[in-house]
Amino acid sequence: MNENLNIIADKYSDDELIKNLPGFENKYTTVNGIKLHYVEGGAGKPLICLPGWPQTWYSFQPVAMQLAKRYRVIIVDLRGMGTSEKPGSGYDKKTMATDIHQLVLQLGLEKVSLMGHDIGGMVAMSFAFNFPEFTEKLIVLDGSHPSEGMYQMPLIPSPGTFNEKMDGEMPYAWWIGFNQVKNLPEQLLEGRFHLLQEWLFNYVMIDESKMTELERAVYAAAYNDRDSIRASNAWYQTFHQDIEDSKHYQQLTMPVLGIGSYISYNYMNYGLPFVATDLQVVGIMDSGHYLFEEKPQEVLDVVLPFLAS
Repeated sequence: MNENLNIIADKYSDDELIKNLPGFENKYTTVNGIKLHYVEGGAGKPLICLPGWPQTWYSFQPVAMQLAKRYRVIIVDLRGMGTSEKPGSGYDKKTMATDIHQLVLQLGLEKVSLMGHDIGGMVAMSFAFNFPEFTEKLIVLDGSHPSEGMYQMPLIPSPGTFNEKMDGEMPYAWWIGFNQVKNLPEQLLEGRFHLLQEWLFNYVMIDESKMTELERAVYAAAYNDRDSIRASNAWYQTFHQDIEDSKHYQQLTMPVLGIGSYISYNYMNYGLPFVATDLQVVGIMDSGHYLFEEKPQEVLDVVLPFLAS
């Protein structure tokens, strides 16, 4: 049994997966007291890419090669993600943004653009709030910094809004509550995280077939053990602290691009103007939450002109 698990782990290791991104390299470093894994490729101005739940650096694979033709692309496994370290604390977005800031300093970069999806979008925004002098431009996709609006999310869905696919007008994200629970999710999901993952991909994607079997296997393997489930759920369990931190932030003045799927566009279009003064919000309404997989070219068609402007 252990031998089979080792074979699976090797199959979806960083060393194996990086072969699918010619010109990119795996790198590991210690910042802010923890080990971080990141992959790097391309040349030009630096673009820091931050993934979301339940994925890893590999989620940028559909767009990384095109981005690397113009930029130095650095895709980071966040604290608690993939082969980055999974400490017992530090999952508030300010601390996670400090991880990225220390990586930026270690790499000798003066200013960077950031592109974050889902939880990665929250960390990217926290970086921009806390380190504006290091932030050239900010791109967030289907994820923005936690705010008090989260307290209005329903425990029970409104009648007719909880179906096979997520309702774009009244999205019901029950897992945000589930991930608040300590100790139980890792007991339920260890060794069978794919059950939650498969349901989630079907629910939040318009065309779930765009999430390939390889991608599904990579993420299932990455979240299949107790430590990984505990650490990733901690991203959600710190939302109270994130919301409190947000009350003390100044408005963002650097150029900000928000990209929303049919699920998040309305919320981003409403919320981002409160925190950013130089803002574009674009909806890719024929895509679900996992935009890189469903609509990679449409994402690039928005992102590349924004970065070049």
